[in-house]
Amino acid sequence: MSAEAGVDSRATDAALIARIMQRDEAALEALYDRYAGMLSSVLNRILHDAQAAEEILQDIFYQLWRNAARFEPSRGSLGAWLAVIARHRAISRLRRHNPAAGDPLLEGVVASPFNFEGAMAQRQLLGRVKGAMESLPAEQRIAIELAYFEGMTHSEIARHTGDPLGTVKTRLRSALGTLKRTLHPQTASTTGTA
Repeated sequence: MSAEAGVDSRATDAALIARIMQRDEAALEALYDRYAGMLSSVLNRILHDAQAAEEILQDIFYQLWRNAARFEPSRGSLGAWLAVIARHRAISRLRRHNPAAGDPLLEGVVASPFNFEGAMAQRQLLGRVKGAMESLPAEQRIAIELAYFEGMTHSEIARHTGDPLGTVKTRLRSALGTLKRTLHPQTASTTGTA
């Protein structure tokens, strides 16, 4: 499909974004092919509703088509940016359907400077993330998994684990700091957080 439309599968995300800004539908299709699987996984883990996940996925790519210029490569990779958008939209949908839920974990997102193009780079990054997660103390790892993979809010994590809300927030903040220092040592050392 993409090759017939004139999109090289090795085209960088930045090149494809530039083409989307020129209204090249084939470039959008190429990015959809590249990231839809990962985003569907994130959405389904949080929502546990395939139809809702598909609706949000389509909306994310529609918004990318309309607002491609909002992506800033200097702040992280396109894959990480789209994953954060997907997570926030999934949590927002959950909160709309369950207004009693507490505030979602929206601060302290660790942006990734890595480029997710290519299966090998993605596997290497996932291996680094898995290793960094395994190095966290069990309580911090559980809090991160519940927040980012299950889409739980701070309050929901506190109820689930039986820990005070302040303890949950501290664990999440500490875990995110550790992950950032582990995954991005050059950034952490230049910002004085190392």
